[in-house]
Amino acid sequence: MKIALMDSGIGLLAAAAAVRRMRPDADLVLSSDPGSMPWGPRTPEDVTRRALSVAQAAAAHRPDALIIACNTASVHALPTLRAELEPGLPVIGTVPAIKPAAAGGGPFAIWATPATTGSPYQRGLIGEFARAVDVTEVPCPGLADAVEHADEEAIDRAVAAAAALTPAGVTDVVLGCTHYELVAERIRAAVERDRPGRPPLVLHGSAEAVAAQALRRIGAAPAPSAEPVGTLTVLLGGKTADLTEPALAYAEGLLLKAVTSVI
Repeated sequence: MKIALMDSGIGLLAAAAAVRRMRPDADLVLSSDPGSMPWGPRTPEDVTRRALSVAQAAAAHRPDALIIACNTASVHALPTLRAELEPGLPVIGTVPAIKPAAAGGGPFAIWATPATTGSPYQRGLIGEFARAVDVTEVPCPGLADAVEHADEEAIDRAVAAAAALTPAGVTDVVLGCTHYELVAERIRAAVERDRPGRPPLVLHGSAEAVAAQALRRIGAAPAPSAEPVGTLTVLLGGKTADLTEPALAYAEGLLLKAVTSVI
């Protein structure tokens, strides 16, 4: 089987690594356009146009399913991508894990890009799934860009600034941008630093859920013990490339490089 993933940049690594762990035998296609980052401040029309280009580059490799591993693209471009590519190619979007966070009943925070924070889309999810729960929306300016470039100092600054806006009483944090999942433990440490004695913070990402959904859509079951024979194709702006140096700064990128057959 072949699973494609698309994003503006390396935020797709978390979902790609989740697919690789579930199916080491799956071929992966990673399609992104880091030169056009960030997508968050762009108009919905511009995001849709760019997402469609990145998706079409992935679709040219004839995958069995396409994961939109980007919250911004899922918000603005999912209907267009599905209209363009389905039913021949199942398209799986990424939704912030607000529903499972709300199920715990405790107050929680949603870390997201400034463009997503307070957006009708995010407010709609809060109204649908977390109406009875205390929710704090936390904007994280610069965090996705810092993660994209593996800029350690910039990541620390952005995480510290967002942690300072996160109420000490929250029990959970929703990672509302796929890039944030690459620095999840740094986020946990920053938030827990100012709440000694409280239970461990619960983080909610989307990578595992979208990976599992992609397998369900093509009728495949997880097989983590399968032979690690899956290949990896990396597309940057539609052109074949290698995993970038920043991608290899994260455990997910290293996993993809290690558990991959040479094409």
